[in-house]
Amino acid sequence: MSDTLVLRAATCADAAVLAATIAAAFEQYRGKLVPESGAFRETADAIARELSVDFSEGGAGAIVAERNGTVVGCVMTKLEDGDLYFGRLSVLPAARGAKLAVRLIAAVENEARRRGLPGVRLGVRIALPDNQKLFHSLGYREISREAHPGFDHPTSINMRKTLG
Repeated sequence: MSDTLVLRAATCADAAVLAATIAAAFEQYRGKLVPESGAFRETADAIARELSVDFSEGGAGAIVAERNGTVVGCVMTKLEDGDLYFGRLSVLPAARGAKLAVRLIAAVENEARRRGLPGVRLGVRIALPDNQKLFHSLGYREISREAHPGFDHPTSINMRKTLG
């Protein structure tokens, strides 16, 4: 049987599998990030609500990666400051090493171009230098740093890529 990877837009019906994929992908960070990742608070109901609201009204989108019909990754998107923002970039541990994260990011960039948006944004924890290196290698540049609520020092880096 051939190995088929499909990237597609998520629907509200995907909310439960999105929540499960995000939780499984972020499990490696449990207890290692301060503050704890908000990914652990994602629920199917919250994701379904976000996906049910139009982008122009503050809703979210998502891209799902399926290998042979099974979800192996996803990424959430929303409009932010005139760009497409992505977060919760998630690849299941068993699916890692095949550049799936890079393909999901490329799909986000293609969606931003389709919408006529000038750029793509993301936030990455300062404590995750490997993730920072990945984003930098794909053309993302630091635009600011910010502190999570209750912290007096930066805990995350905001990055942006201008689309041509």
